[in-house]
Amino acid sequence: MDKNNLQQITFGGGCFWCVESCFNMLKGVESAISGYSGGHKDNPTYEEVCTGETGHAEVVQITYDSSLISYEQLMDVFFFLHDPTQLNRQGNDIGTQYRSVIYYKDEAEKAKAEESIKTSQESNRWSGTYVTEISPFEKFWAAEQYHQGYYNENPTQPYCSAIVGPKIQKFKKHFGELGMLELN
Repeated sequence: MDKNNLQQITFGGGCFWCVESCFNMLKGVESAISGYSGGHKDNPTYEEVCTGETGHAEVVQITYDSSLISYEQLMDVFFFLHDPTQLNRQGNDIGTQYRSVIYYKDEAEKAKAEESIKTSQESNRWSGTYVTEISPFEKFWAAEQYHQGYYNENPTQPYCSAIVGPKIQKFKKHFGELGMLELN
């Protein structure tokens, strides 16, 4: 990867274990780190975020090489991995910490996020109105170490085998067969 082309994007699409696992497989993604953004408490813990009282979302911060993978491709994967029409939830994961959100760093990124939502809505992949928030990026706190690469370390854990594993297989099938993105 060319360090001169590295950029970051931070977004939330439900449980970060699912999102992080898939993005870490993409060619052009240097890292996908589970964490928290959008809240009012510094250095939140998983337990605090799970209460819904800190205002944080479970997010993934992605560092990527823009010469290998585009913002638009990352957004296509993002909207594939979660249902952006569900307010404050993804499946059985319920609460504001599971909201659909894109954090932008400047007005150009905000415009790209708005365009990505519009493009995804026009694709009719999901029926219903998108509720994805577009919010200014303020701070990212990496989640506790045991959350990083959680699925790879715990594939037989009940949530992983029932939810994360099938989502990863669906992701591999869709993006691998289309050849849109090469998987590492």
